Amino acid sequence: MKSAGIAMRLFLLSLIIVTIPEIRSSMAQQKQTERTILPIDSANINTSVKPYENFYLYANGGWLKRNPIPAAYSRWGSFTELFDRNLDNLHEIAENAAGSGKRKGSDSQIVGDFYFSGTDTTAIEDEGIKPLDNYLNDIDGIKDLRSMEHVVAQLQHVGVNVLFYFISQQDLKNSEKMIAGIHQAGLSLPDRDYYTKTDPQSKEIVQQYDNYVKKMFGLLGDDEKTAASQAKVVLDIESQLAEASMTRVERRDPKATYNMMTLVQVNSITPDFSWNAYLRYFKLSDVRKINVAQPKFLKAVGVMLKKMPLSDWKIYLRWHLINSMAPYLSQQFVDENFHFYGMVLTGAKELQPRWKRVVQRIDKSVGFALGKLYVAKYFPPKAKVRAEEMVHNLEAAFAERIKGLDWMSEATKKQALVKLNAIVNKIGYPDKWRSYKGLDINRGPYVLNVMRANKFDFDFEINKVGKPVDRTEWGMTPPTVNAYYDPSMNEIVFPAGILQPPFFNPAADNAVNYGGMGAVIGHEMTHGFDDQGSQFDAKGNLKDWWTKQDAANFKKKAEVLVDQFNSYTVLDSMHVNGKLTEGENIADLGGVSIAYQAFENTLKGKSRPPKIDGFTPEQRFFLAWAQMWRENDRPEALRQRIIVDPHSPNEYRCNGPLSDFPPFYDAWGAKPGDGMYRAEDVRAKIW
Repeated sequence: MKSAGIAMRLFLLSLIIVTIPEIRSSMAQQKQTERTILPIDSANINTSVKPYENFYLYANGGWLKRNPIPAAYSRWGSFTELFDRNLDNLHEIAENAAGSGKRKGSDSQIVGDFYFSGTDTTAIEDEGIKPLDNYLNDIDGIKDLRSMEHVVAQLQHVGVNVLFYFISQQDLKNSEKMIAGIHQAGLSLPDRDYYTKTDPQSKEIVQQYDNYVKKMFGLLGDDEKTAASQAKVVLDIESQLAEASMTRVERRDPKATYNMMTLVQVNSITPDFSWNAYLRYFKLSDVRKINVAQPKFLKAVGVMLKKMPLSDWKIYLRWHLINSMAPYLSQQFVDENFHFYGMVLTGAKELQPRWKRVVQRIDKSVGFALGKLYVAKYFPPKAKVRAEEMVHNLEAAFAERIKGLDWMSEATKKQALVKLNAIVNKIGYPDKWRSYKGLDINRGPYVLNVMRANKFDFDFEINKVGKPVDRTEWGMTPPTVNAYYDPSMNEIVFPAGILQPPFFNPAADNAVNYGGMGAVIGHEMTHGFDDQGSQFDAKGNLKDWWTKQDAANFKKKAEVLVDQFNSYTVLDSMHVNGKLTEGENIADLGGVSIAYQAFENTLKGKSRPPKIDGFTPEQRFFLAWAQMWRENDRPEALRQRIIVDPHSPNEYRCNGPLSDFPPFYDAWGAKPGDGMYRAEDVRAKIW
């Protein structure tokens, strides 16, 4: 997610932006491609698989066979196909913006100069590491902990992930107010588990990481012996930080990560770190309370600051600077960075072309400037109107389902309906566009544009501390192929990027749109009532609004889903983590259930729609659901996903909810003994 300061936007549909091959097409070719996308393409179906045995392979088997993963990708599916098509549009916008004569500070100038600097390979190669000299000199000049604190703040300011994560966030118990927050951070591997696990595959990744660190220090000019000793220091510091870090499952409990402390208390945890001086650096000298999300972690940082020599900390800071900025430096740094993070961790075979990497960076850095240009050209008003209509229909269907629950009391149902009716819907693009006034993007060093944009974004977020919440803001840019629910805002957000085929097609029949985008909408709505979102009230406050018995009933029903997904085996030995994926699995089951009811409601009082291509409307609904999840994955990427991703692998996202859903049985004739059939006493049924 783009905006670092929006800490509680946790519930995202699964999309990992990974490297992709160069596919050049003109706008006319792009439009033609969109016109020829069939709502349901029978060529994607594998009729040798029975739908009631494995619906995912039945609905997608033909597509999976015809679509091997491109060399620069670690996974290839519906999300990444659409992302790739969308990137062509963003590329055209960036190329046009890079022409001369744009007014300084305009969206076109910001996007165009950013793109120019990122694609000026001659200048990038000539500059090498020189743009970072001032930062490297500051690290080298650290003399004591006071000067180290200043450098830590300076690096965090420009987007370098060191020691801890300092952010602005909504007060979880007062959703109208922005507060400061300290969260665990400071690691270079994707998760603390990479440092703590002792299985052979985890050990091999750590060894590969050690090799990578040594090579990068070598590129900075260190000899082999020095690079090796410095890599050992980096791994030692990060391993200690990892040991003190909460697991991803532990962090799913919002109550566990809400620990308001006075500044005196924070200073007592880390007595060798002056928080007063740190806050003054960011002009926050009036802050008196901070949410310390992981007190154990911060205490460990305090111990490490006391016992570890400054020389080790300087190595750690130097490492994080070069590792964070490697993708924006000369090719030798880019290649080493890609080899580890792309090839070793995700299995990608080759680096994506530069223009695609640069366009993605622009979206992350100044995505609302890029998004304004994108929406004006590629997002038709009719798509927004149709999506809004679907949202209202889904809300009505969800209300019906809540009223009909047999496990929830009337008192809790009343509060659930209040929360549902209070959900704010944001579709396509923001009503109020974010301004980048004051951000200097020029045709100078690419890495410095990235750092200035990071600094601008950090200031934008941290300046919110102590102020009222701005509920008009978005946590995703308009071109993003994704969606989210934010529990503190109690809002669902669907950027323009995802409102396209195969998820949403204004020309398609209702069955397809409700099975696709309707289920996405239902998914995000359900996040307001999953194991995390259900702890927040209609105003977005962390507050118990359930009766004790209803809360116990909900937990018992959710555990059925946890057990179900724990039973799924991936890569012959790894199991889906049912607890880590609990919220997403609840949302997937809720999404398909609510969308199906909303679709059935569209048929009431009307003549029965005819079959299309031999499929009933109900069958087309489920085919549309399945085609959203079609995806080929490299084993390395799938292994990483099991560890870090709160979403289950796509086959189980498709089949798991359907095996709990009786209307699927009716549509496809599933019966006891079939692969998709689950006995009624072990089916999950929540919302």
